[in-house]
Amino acid sequence: MGMALFGGGGGGRETMRLGLQVLVGRWFMVFASLLIMSVAGATYMFSLYSDAIKTSLGYDQTTLNLLSFFKDLGGNVGVLSGLINEVTPPWVVLIIGAMMNFFGYFMIWLAVTYRIPKPQLWQMCLYICIGANSQSFANTGALVTCVKNFPESRGVVLGLLKGFVGLSGAIITQLYRAFYGDDSKALILLIAWLPSAVSFVFLRTVRILKVVRQANELKVFYDLLYMSLGLAGFLMAIIIIQNKLTFSRVEYSASAAVVIFLLFLPLAVVTREEFNIWRSKKRTLDAAQVNVITEIPPMVDQPPPAVSAEQLPQPTAAAETAEKSVSCFKTMFKPPDRGEDYTILQALFSIDMLILFIATMCGVGGTLTAIDNLGQIGSSLGYTTHSTTTFVSLVSIWNYLGRVASGFASEIFLTRYKAPRPLMLTFVLLFSCVGHLLIAFAVPNSLYFASMILGFCFGAQWPLMFAIISEIFGLKYYSTLYNLGAVASPVGSYILNVIVAGHLYDKEALKQLEASGVRRVPGEDLKCTGAACYKLSFIIITVATLAGSIISFILVLRTKKFYQGDIYKKFREEANKSEINMTSAGETESKNQPTQTAS
Repeated sequence: MGMALFGGGGGGRETMRLGLQVLVGRWFMVFASLLIMSVAGATYMFSLYSDAIKTSLGYDQTTLNLLSFFKDLGGNVGVLSGLINEVTPPWVVLIIGAMMNFFGYFMIWLAVTYRIPKPQLWQMCLYICIGANSQSFANTGALVTCVKNFPESRGVVLGLLKGFVGLSGAIITQLYRAFYGDDSKALILLIAWLPSAVSFVFLRTVRILKVVRQANELKVFYDLLYMSLGLAGFLMAIIIIQNKLTFSRVEYSASAAVVIFLLFLPLAVVTREEFNIWRSKKRTLDAAQVNVITEIPPMVDQPPPAVSAEQLPQPTAAAETAEKSVSCFKTMFKPPDRGEDYTILQALFSIDMLILFIATMCGVGGTLTAIDNLGQIGSSLGYTTHSTTTFVSLVSIWNYLGRVASGFASEIFLTRYKAPRPLMLTFVLLFSCVGHLLIAFAVPNSLYFASMILGFCFGAQWPLMFAIISEIFGLKYYSTLYNLGAVASPVGSYILNVIVAGHLYDKEALKQLEASGVRRVPGEDLKCTGAACYKLSFIIITVATLAGSIISFILVLRTKKFYQGDIYKKFREEANKSEINMTSAGETESKNQPTQTAS
C-alpha cells in the first residue's frame, strides 16, 4: 500500500504533499499547542525562585506575597489577550505574549543578579505582572484556538492542554538542572527565554481551522493522553530517585534528554493521523476522477444548476443586522438560553457567572496560596531546600493529573450520565480542604501528601471552570469570557495570600523576633519557624474553600436541567453542514476537471 501511494515518478511530489499535510494539519496544530503549554507554567514555580528574590532584595513575607499577588494578577487577568484575539489571528497574540514573557522575567533576573540597581517595589511588581501576563496570551492563543477547532471534545482538549501547563513546572525543573545546576537565579533566566522561543517557533502553526468531524477524534486524544501519562510517570519516578540520590550534571542532562524525547513522542500520533487523512483524500479524489471518465452522461438538456446554500437568499440577514444595531447595554440584562452565545456584558452580569466566580475565587485562591508559599511553609517546618524542590515537582505532576482527570472524567460523566460539570467542581473543592488541614496542623511529613492533594485540586479546577464557561455562555466570545473567569484567581489570591497568609506570617515572625530579644534591621528578610506560622491562615482558607463548595453546589442545582439536554447538538449540526458543503465542492471540482483517456 505504501509503495502504491509513493511509487512512480510522482513519489517525491507525493512525499512533499504528505509533509505539507502534516505541517498544515489540525493535529500538528494540537502538537504545537501542547509544546507551547508545556513551558507556559512559570507562574506555578514561584516558590522555587521566591527565596532568591526575598534574599537578594531584602523583602519580608508580606512584600513577597504582594509580589506573588501581582504574579497571579498578571497570570490570570487575560482580558486584554482575549480582546486582541477577538480581532486578530492567534499568531499576533502569541508574539505579544512571547515578548512580554522575555521582558518581564529578564528584568527580574537582572535585578536579583545585581546587574541593574535595586528596583523599587512597584517596578518589581510591574515586571512580574508583565512576565506572568504572557501566560494568558499563550493560553488564549493556543488553548482557545484548540477549543474552537474541536468544539465537541472541549472537555478533553481543555484537560489535556491545561494538563501540560500543570506539568510544565516539573519539565522546566528538569531542564533547568541540566542547563544551570542548582542556581535558582538562573532558573529565572530560563523562564525568560524558553517559553518565548517555543512560541516564536510555532507562531504560524496555531490558527483557526474549519471544524471537520473525525470519527476517531476522541481516540486520538486518548492516545495523546496515554503519552502524556508516560511523561508524567517518568517525571514522578525521576523526582523520587533524585530525592533519594545525588545526581551529577551529566545525569541531570540524561534525564532532561528523556523528557524532551517524551515531549516530542506525540509527533508520531500526529504523523499517523495526518497520513490517514491524506490517504483518504487521495482515494476520494481518485475515485471521483474514475467516475468522471467512465460515466460520461449523454448530451441531453441539462437541468438548471443546483443553487448552493450560499447563493440562496438569507432570510435571517435583516434580523442579524437589526440584532447588531441593538445596543449591547440594552440587552445585557436579557441573556439568551444557556448554551447560546452570550455577549460579554450578558455573561458578566449573569448570576451563573457570579456564582462560578465566587466559587473559583475561594477554591483557586486557597490552593494557589498554598502553592506560592510552599517554599516558606517547608522552611518554617524544617524541611530542606531539596525537599522544597520535590514539593514543587510533586505539585506540578499532580497539577497535571488533576487537569487531565477533571477534563476527561467530567466529559465521560457528562456524556454517559448527564452529570452537571459543576458537580465535579464541588467535589474538588471539598477534597482540597483535606490538603489545607494537613498544612494547618503540620502533621509530620504531611507536606508531601498536601503537595499532591493541593496540586491535584488546583489543576482540576481550571478545565472544569473553562469548560463550564464555554458550555453555558457559548463560544462566540470565548476568548474574552475565558479570561474574565480567570480573574477570580488573583482576587482570591490577594485576599487569602496577601491579606491573610502574608500578614499572619509576618505577625508571628515579629513575635518570635521580639521573644528572642532581637530587633529587625530595615531591609532584612523576615523569617518565621514552627507550625504556628501558617496554622491560623490555613484554617481560615479551609473555611473559605468549604464555603466555595457550597456556592458551587448552587450552580449544580441551577444548571441540572441544562446539562440533561444535548449541549453539543448545535456543533454536530454545524459540522454535518460543513461536511456536506465540502463533499459537494469536491464533487464539483472533480466534474470540472478535463477528462483523460487511457493511453
